[in-house]
Amino acid sequence: MSDYELSMSRRGVLASGAIGAAATAMPTEAAAVPLDERPAPPTMPVTLKVNGRTSQVALDTRTTLLDALREHWKLTGTKKGCDHGQCGACTVLIDGRRINSCLSLAVMHDGDEITTIEGLGTPDKLHPMQAAFVKHDGYQCGYCTPGQICSAVAVLDEIKRGVPSHVQDDVAGAPALTAEEMRERMSGNICRCGAYSNIIDAMRDVAGAKA
Repeated sequence: MSDYELSMSRRGVLASGAIGAAATAMPTEAAAVPLDERPAPPTMPVTLKVNGRTSQVALDTRTTLLDALREHWKLTGTKKGCDHGQCGACTVLIDGRRINSCLSLAVMHDGDEITTIEGLGTPDKLHPMQAAFVKHDGYQCGYCTPGQICSAVAVLDEIKRGVPSHVQDDVAGAPALTAEEMRERMSGNICRCGAYSNIIDAMRDVAGAKA
């Protein structure tokens, strides 16, 4: 490579660096607008029936059901874990069916019957599943426990109603109340402490299954 070519290469590198630095330093259009002058996000009045109580609030249409429950209804028993629908810590019951509340917008549930862990029982009168979790030590750190309990309640109801699963030999038949069946249905709820066997024991206890 000649001195001229080397010189041009260096000039090119320097010029590219200068252009990149200038572009980085330039403020974006959004950043140039003061926060108090930006348009307010769109909101909608949402009525949620949570744990037997009905309340209405104007919510940003992008608000997830999880954030609405925690930030607006102050029901912090429902946990925010992965925020991607993979851990199950945010599980709540909608009209008796379980959902990951982090993946669902609050506006989608206007008028729905929502049950969180706070609505299943109280410290003085535990839900049978809550009492079974205590009896069988179905938790350790307890962070995933609200979602686990909500899912466990829904799973027993699914089996009772005959909803099929992947572990059945015949999906047209009635599902059996087995540990394998319950593990399959609870697989969307992750317990990093590893209390899975105790959780299954608690579920079998509530269902009245024989050991």
